[in-house]
Amino acid sequence: MSDITRRTFLTALSATVPLLAAPRRLYAAGAASRALRFTHTHTGEHLAVEYFSGGTYVPDALATVNRFLRDFRTSEVHVIDPSLLDLLHELAGATNSTQPFQVISGYRSPATNEMLRRHSEGVAAGSLHMKGQAIDIRVAGVPLDGLRRAALDLRRGGVGYYPASDFVHVDTGRVRHW
Repeated sequence: MSDITRRTFLTALSATVPLLAAPRRLYAAGAASRALRFTHTHTGEHLAVEYFSGGTYVPDALATVNRFLRDFRTSEVHVIDPSLLDLLHELAGATNSTQPFQVISGYRSPATNEMLRRHSEGVAAGSLHMKGQAIDIRVAGVPLDGLRRAALDLRRGGVGYYPASDFVHVDTGRVRHW
């Protein structure tokens, strides 16, 4: 490779590398507004909420989400990680769905998590549900394996696939899958 060709290649490469990171940065700087829709499968409640507006999270909306995603067994409310909401917002876009997320489980109190662990093999002792960093969902009109694939492609955290129970788990922990 001649010096001019090498220099041209390196210049072009250095101009391209920042573009590879652009989609994540652009999302982080993000849309002026972000909204989500939910239906809770256990409580029958529905929620449509704009949780991010004007470049910032909306405190009252986040409080509403915290209440909606409470432990439905104990009614305990916990702070839900706003990054989890952003993950869901991206997931809705990735699946091109306008349907609400059907919530199977949001926040889980330690007592509920322990009770579920005693009755099921698939419940982690240190579940991120107990930190408000995980949610179990499905979406009408989106095949479960398609929802799983879209979540995996985002590479934003953990993705669990539970076809026998008809849901996908997503969380804001480290990137992993099961």
